[in-house]
Amino acid sequence: MPAFPDLVLFAKYPHPGYAKTRLIPALGEEGAARVHRHLAKRTVDLLLEAGAPVEVRYAGADELAFRRWLGDGPHLVQQAEGGLSERLIDASRAGPHVFFGADTPDLTSGIVASAMDALDDHDVVIGPAEDGGYYLIGMQRARPELLTDMPWSTEAVFPETIRRCDALGLSVALLPMLADCDRPDDLARWPYLGKLA
Repeated sequence: MPAFPDLVLFAKYPHPGYAKTRLIPALGEEGAARVHRHLAKRTVDLLLEAGAPVEVRYAGADELAFRRWLGDGPHLVQQAEGGLSERLIDASRAGPHVFFGADTPDLTSGIVASAMDALDDHDVVIGPAEDGGYYLIGMQRARPELLTDMPWSTEAVFPETIRRCDALGLSVALLPMLADCDRPDDLARWPYLGKLA
């Protein structure tokens, strides 16, 4: 049986004014931070349920603050300096791994399991997001060519990733499309997020 892939989540500390800043016009700094606190903790708990090694790449506070927030389950590693490409490449590894963001309210344990299973017989697994990006990407081994010079935060991310996989001859498994909660308009889909205490 193949080894479980490492599940890697990137998370900021939920300081008001630091996390989920695009939601601040709708929720204020405190409200936006509460949304991030909820979604990131929910995602960590989902990943831990999968039984695979879980690593949180953290930023915005020290390891102790993250440990108090997220508990003793995940391995904690400070994010590398630089942009998203640099941080993802730094977190890549020789064996199977899956990267997750912390802003997908509809992520389920079933989708996490499907991502893990897909790497048994695919080079890459992608969970496409409605905005043209992706909410997860997994690889059998480090693929920096899928992460370098990517037009992050645009609708071109997913199609460009598929184009590169095709050019490299990589087999790709696609998971269900989900939506991220990034902007004030997104809150209409999950009204409970705007009411977190």
